[in-house]
Amino acid sequence: MKKITFVINYFYPDLASTGQLMTELCQDLQNDFVISVIAAQPGYAGEKSKTTKKFEIEQMENMKIIRIQLPEVDKTSKWSRMKYIFSYFVLAQIALLREKNVDLIYTISQPPVLGGLIGTIGKLLKRTKHVYNIQDFNPEQAAAVSYTNNQSVFKLAKYIDKLNCRYADHIVVVGNDMSDTLINRFQNQEVPDHSVINNWTNEDEIVPLDEKDPSVYQFLKEHQLEDKFIIMYSGNIGLYYDLENIIKVTKEFESEKEIIFLFIGEGAVKKDMQKFIKENKLTNTYFLPYQPKDYIKYSLNAANVHLVVNQKGIKGVSVPSKIYGVMAAGKPILGVLEEGSEAYNLINKSNSGVVVEPNDYSGIADAIRSLYALKGQQLRHIGLNGRAYLEENLKRDISIQKYRDLLNSLVNHK
Repeated sequence: MKKITFVINYFYPDLASTGQLMTELCQDLQNDFVISVIAAQPGYAGEKSKTTKKFEIEQMENMKIIRIQLPEVDKTSKWSRMKYIFSYFVLAQIALLREKNVDLIYTISQPPVLGGLIGTIGKLLKRTKHVYNIQDFNPEQAAAVSYTNNQSVFKLAKYIDKLNCRYADHIVVVGNDMSDTLINRFQNQEVPDHSVINNWTNEDEIVPLDEKDPSVYQFLKEHQLEDKFIIMYSGNIGLYYDLENIIKVTKEFESEKEIIFLFIGEGAVKKDMQKFIKENKLTNTYFLPYQPKDYIKYSLNAANVHLVVNQKGIKGVSVPSKIYGVMAAGKPILGVLEEGSEAYNLINKSNSGVVVEPNDYSGIADAIRSLYALKGQQLRHIGLNGRAYLEENLKRDISIQKYRDLLNSLVNHK
């Protein structure tokens, strides 16, 4: 069998969405290829690593996992992020170069730009093939939130990532709008070979459940949320979602005792959001940490409406993968998304929710009121539209098979 080395930063048991996706991909492909995985020690949700070894090798089913020991990261500190990213880049590159008889290197766009550069360098030095999976375009994503105003940094980063794209044997993007971005990067000339393979959720694990389901009810009871209308955000509470401003909408519903906002996850802006709630003495907003993977199917089903959001400027740059879990759970979606973006189009095609433009905070409040007014069977029907669309068009097996076919064609083609 041909050998593929995945260099993917997050991997089981990390709770990052890309980590869960790549874990499932590798598990499903482990009988088709010899698979080795280079990933960081688990720490996405703030776990502390107990090892002192820079490289630690373990076996997971048929896969060899090379774990890299990295410095602890403070997501609110740019310096801490940069230290973590460059440590990962150097150590992952060393681990990759140590791997023998590699037929194909598979990297993703995390950390930004450098994730792809690991594959570019690895391809040139090991004379093998490289698949570059772009989950987020950078520096475009960083530019959308003005992460730095240093234009020379942006220009250098974009030059490097275009180089990564040009030298890759194939690029995978996760949305049709992202395909447009890739084409525009190369101004429609000599565009690298690429395909669109959407992300997924395990639709057999996450299924629609009634609030009377024992585990869903237990979640509601444990957090004193019975008989509440819950607007939920579940996922990375990070820089690219405008959550630090969307949180201010909660103040408009202070007198609506039945409407509750629940944010589940961790991220760079969580402390700012909690500070706003505390300063305004709001009692309608709750925060919870990431839920265990095998419990997410219950927590997702505890919501009446799910927020799926992106910052303005993210269209064609990133796709919020949480949308697939929400659709699998059959829950209505309140999308805060740019018109024409992948998630926007999914909600419209499936008729599974309502969408407002980013930064339209009064529009968000109006959408919440209109969804709250529906309640009952009509609201449930909207959510189940998403489940039906997912079953017809977005099944996990469809995406996995696309990857299987692509990787087979590349490793077996001289």
